[in-house]
Amino acid sequence: MHSRDRIRNIAIIAHVDHGKTTLVDQLLRQSGTFRDNEQLQDRAMDSNDLERERGITILAKNTAVQYKDNLINIVDTPGHADFGGEVERIMKMVDGVLLVVDAFEGCMPQTKFVLRKALQQGLTPVVVLNKIDRPAARPAEVVDEVLELFIELEATDEQLEFPVVYASGLNGIAGNTPDDLQTTMEPLYEMILEHIPSPKENPDEPLQFLVTLLDYNEYMGRIAIGRVNRGRISQGQVVAVINREGQIKQARIEKLFGFQGLKRIEVEEAAAGDIVAIAGLREINIGETIADPANPEALPVLAIDEPTLQMTFLVNNSPFVGREGKWVTSRKLRERLFKEIETDVSLRVEETDSPDAFVVSGRGELHLGILIENMRREGFEIQVSKPEVILKMVDGVKSEPIERLLIDVPEESMGAVMESLGTRKAEMVNMINNGTGQVRLEFLIPARGLIGYRTNFLTLTRGYGVMNHAFDSYGPMIGGQVGGRHQGVLIASESGKTTMYGMMSVEDRGILFLEPGLDVYEGMIVGEHTRDNDIVVNICKEKALNNIRTANKEETVKLKSPRLMSLEEALEYLNDDELCEITPKSIRLRKKFLNKSERERSEKQRRTAEAGV
Repeated sequence: MHSRDRIRNIAIIAHVDHGKTTLVDQLLRQSGTFRDNEQLQDRAMDSNDLERERGITILAKNTAVQYKDNLINIVDTPGHADFGGEVERIMKMVDGVLLVVDAFEGCMPQTKFVLRKALQQGLTPVVVLNKIDRPAARPAEVVDEVLELFIELEATDEQLEFPVVYASGLNGIAGNTPDDLQTTMEPLYEMILEHIPSPKENPDEPLQFLVTLLDYNEYMGRIAIGRVNRGRISQGQVVAVINREGQIKQARIEKLFGFQGLKRIEVEEAAAGDIVAIAGLREINIGETIADPANPEALPVLAIDEPTLQMTFLVNNSPFVGREGKWVTSRKLRERLFKEIETDVSLRVEETDSPDAFVVSGRGELHLGILIENMRREGFEIQVSKPEVILKMVDGVKSEPIERLLIDVPEESMGAVMESLGTRKAEMVNMINNGTGQVRLEFLIPARGLIGYRTNFLTLTRGYGVMNHAFDSYGPMIGGQVGGRHQGVLIASESGKTTMYGMMSVEDRGILFLEPGLDVYEGMIVGEHTRDNDIVVNICKEKALNNIRTANKEETVKLKSPRLMSLEEALEYLNDDELCEITPKSIRLRKKFLNKSERERSEKQRRTAEAGV
């Protein structure tokens, strides 16, 4: 066990794609934690398949490196505001933060979001200007931007005196000035030891431990991860577990683990300031306190920002139910959703009047999209409704979530982008033109105005635009239509297999979403109409077999490429009367009412109700 002054607990925070996980790789490699012949894969901290595919950190994870007889516990936090619940909890485990900022891009919306959480906890910051080797890097201006951000977020005088390290995580080099980079990350290690304080808690007082993260192991069950806030904890010790409501029950610590590199190592005892994992507590949950039975004092319950977006998750009832998935019942769906809220504290699940429908609320489209993607990979078949923002009453005024949107666009696309955002009730608050041909625009926009905007944005900027957004605040609700889809859809009139002949006959009506030879059912959305109304089409139509021959005419005809949607694009595309059917192999869009006459009856009732209001 290390002495208290030899321990440093730090969190690494950054905007998405500013090189945080790559930087952790280099700290692990150069610390001597691994043997020379031990293979360390790139982005070692991204253990989840989805994290590797998307190149983002979704789950907070911790590791520990040894440096000159010092133990540095490092927690890698998500960079996206949709996973802010993870960030808020992590700040309770550490004494300081490394704020990683891209030396070219500078401060982005998520930088502001994660930094605010760190400063509110009174943590000591160290700024790392990463990607200093980029040809267009502008370190001096970015340091000024960071200082302005600290002032805007009301940092204390001590926090404003932050040290700066210039680094390239990819090349594993760092230095105290941009022109004097050493060939190792040693300046960063030294800066951590010099500026980040060691734990100040007293190991001789009664035990207090806050459960910050949960893991699961088939042999040991739930594993609680957190920091020993006070006292000592050891294997076999009897402890008091205090839940969120203040109820106390006794339990025994079966196993205790410390961290070394990417591995957990069994330890006999840990003291105040140590970050450890505890096994043997069967029903432990995030935010609960493990304390001394003789003196059970609960730590403050973690306060988490409320969700801003909700969707209805339904049991799949389409004609193709059970074809591709393993889990299709409401019992399994309920079980899975309630299991998720045990580890994801920023998610909410509410039951409805129907046993087949659950309202799931999260921090954004990505947050809910990751949950859906994980469920389909586990074999679930579900249907989800259009994402909707969660409205609140603030001081007696109906309010909606407002997002801070930061976009980088080529100068020639600026007018089209500003016009499109104007129709979505966005308000421009800043514009920066560095003369490089790229313009940075900053907007405040209602969250519902961003639903479905990304695809339109990429079209307007021909793929060259970059947009990032984070929750800003709740503001008075803006009246009228904000965002939404303006085009109608093409709806299959019957069940069957799509044919080349049938698709060619409707191709001029709009853009198709399917390829020939796929199964469809009545009421399924097969394309986008060129106009604003929905029409029913038959894309399963087969050519009549007769004895009139044409000279190879069909062989020369080619269909236009269909628009194949990813999960996020499909969720953004939905309208109020539509559902997205998600299975392990397929993503299908459909109408809530599959039968045409039922749809017409429902629409008539809706109009009557609106007229009555």
